[in-house]
Amino acid sequence: MPRLSNEMERVLADLGEVIQGYQSAVDDYDRETARLLGVNETDLRCLELLLGAGELSPRELSTRLGLTTGSVTAMLDRLENLGLLNRTPHPVDRRKTVVRVTPEGARRCYELIAPHREDSTKEISAKYSVEQLRLVIDFLRANTAIQTRHIERLRAMVAPKQHRGRRGK
Repeated sequence: MPRLSNEMERVLADLGEVIQGYQSAVDDYDRETARLLGVNETDLRCLELLLGAGELSPRELSTRLGLTTGSVTAMLDRLENLGLLNRTPHPVDRRKTVVRVTPEGARRCYELIAPHREDSTKEISAKYSVEQLRLVIDFLRANTAIQTRHIERLRAMVAPKQHRGRRGK
């Protein structure tokens, strides 16, 4: 790997700290949103995926969330019992199921996230030009591709068995 200049090393170190701070803020925001919806963070991620896509199959959710099909079924049962989503037969292939956020679920989610979106739109558009925002979009897409590649790498690894202390001795 080529040697980086001192300035580049400093900027990358600062960037790493800023990204970690941003990621912590996103994690905290998601945790609070999940708390107010009465769900866990994986459930919230499922709702985010469904709101973005409109509808997904349980298998697609399993793949995107990195969960077993059994875990997805339990999650969907929880979210359906809370009135946040519903499962219906696929319109063409009746053997398949389609999962969608209910209108009430969407209302509850957007009620929590709309103020954040509005503030972000207002403040970011006032601070940055279109060209600057395009650069940020490019940066985030590049980082997302790197992150996704490493998520796949980690998912392929076998986790160590949990060590349990011995009793009685």
